[in-house]
Amino acid sequence: MSTMATGSPVPYQGNDRLLIGLIMGVLTFWLFAQTTLNVAPDMQRDLGLDASMMNIAVAITALFSGMFIVVTGGLADRIGRIRIMQVGLVLSMAGSLLIGLTPSGELATPFLLSGRALQGLSAACIMPASLALVKTYWDGAARQRAISLWAIGSWGGSGLCSLFGGLVAQNFGWRYIFFASIVVAMVSLLLIKGTPESKADPQGRHQFDLAGMLTFMAAMVALQILVTQGNKLGWTSPIILGLAGLALVLGTLFFRIESRAAQGFIDFKLFRNPTYAGATISNFLLNSVAGTLLVSLQLVQRGGNLSAQQAGALTLGYAVAIIAFIRVGEKLLQRFGSRKPMIWGCLITGLAILLLSPANLLLEDYKAMAMIGYTLFGIGLAFYATPSTDAALSALPAAQAGSGAGIYKMASSLGAAFGIAISAAIFTALSANPDSISWMAGVITFAGRQDNLAVREAAIIALMFNVFMVLAAILSIMLTVPKGIPKKA
Repeated sequence: MSTMATGSPVPYQGNDRLLIGLIMGVLTFWLFAQTTLNVAPDMQRDLGLDASMMNIAVAITALFSGMFIVVTGGLADRIGRIRIMQVGLVLSMAGSLLIGLTPSGELATPFLLSGRALQGLSAACIMPASLALVKTYWDGAARQRAISLWAIGSWGGSGLCSLFGGLVAQNFGWRYIFFASIVVAMVSLLLIKGTPESKADPQGRHQFDLAGMLTFMAAMVALQILVTQGNKLGWTSPIILGLAGLALVLGTLFFRIESRAAQGFIDFKLFRNPTYAGATISNFLLNSVAGTLLVSLQLVQRGGNLSAQQAGALTLGYAVAIIAFIRVGEKLLQRFGSRKPMIWGCLITGLAILLLSPANLLLEDYKAMAMIGYTLFGIGLAFYATPSTDAALSALPAAQAGSGAGIYKMASSLGAAFGIAISAAIFTALSANPDSISWMAGVITFAGRQDNLAVREAAIIALMFNVFMVLAAILSIMLTVPKGIPKKA
């Protein structure tokens, strides 16, 4: 039950103005912040950064979102979901402003990383708060519609980001992407203004799990540095081996702390519900294929000399398909339950990545394959999005709508962060060390230019990692999500 600050029930029903405001808030991350997947080469050149630092800048936003999203989801339950949403939008504007004003030279790194970190914090506020508001203020078929439209902002934004980023970067400059993000955040603030506050009913005195949060954050940072800097520092260097050991120790310690905590940072009891567990785990795994965009877009830019706009134009089918088919996923959910459309979505996504993988083709042939692949990529994610999100939200107790949605969205953000980081690390490392993959030229015939073989070979291997993650997502769904439509209590 949603409550006002006084604790009295709120007979408020969600409306389209509020829903549009929530969607625009979500777009500040998925449409604007994620444009770096395409415009990273332009930003790197303009700011004078090396490839490893740019990879960190790309991944750090999703990492910060993932690290803090459960905390902000819990705060939204206690101090107000509208309030946390507003905080997130202000942080989004501050982060976008920092990135838009980033100077080249020595100050580029602190400006850019600070701005990207703030964008991650903003997403950590906006995602769970907006999902909790959808769960609270809409019911039944109206909620499924609201989730579908919310998903257009989230998954649809991820589909449009490469195209949008390329168009803006080519015609106005990449900085205007982030100035536009500020305007959208302001509009979102105006649209949600006046909405009654929503909180969970208080359940006794809350004790903040500081030990769990700090342990989790330290483990995630260690893993992120390990993945992004392993090639630069050397995979067998004392620093990298020390980080690997530290991440393992901290991960084990975190699990022990959370298992014993009365009010843990992450409530592992939620995972006793197989539907919630399957939706969340597969959400992590399927979001990790975000690295597909980074690799395939850099492939045609670095290997085929396309501009960011030309590369982004290849993703038009992705953007159109994910928006057009989001509500098809909703209808499939209503007809078959969550399990089947989630699996179908994963299968189509895996096929899409396979179509994006033949970097041995001539550029014109690859572009044709890529356009088909990106379109299927959008269809697959659209089939998966609403059934997965509805499965997770429907399994949550009302008092844990914010924190449970935070865990679910944490899976999205951390999946994207590590998927991008690992794909980028594989692609960057192998393309910089062509001798390590020269054997591929003897197995696969590479048509056309031969001076870019390292980039093309590295892309194929990096994209195969993403195929593996799709297969893991399918397996997790098959093992956890029950068949059919669940019966209402």
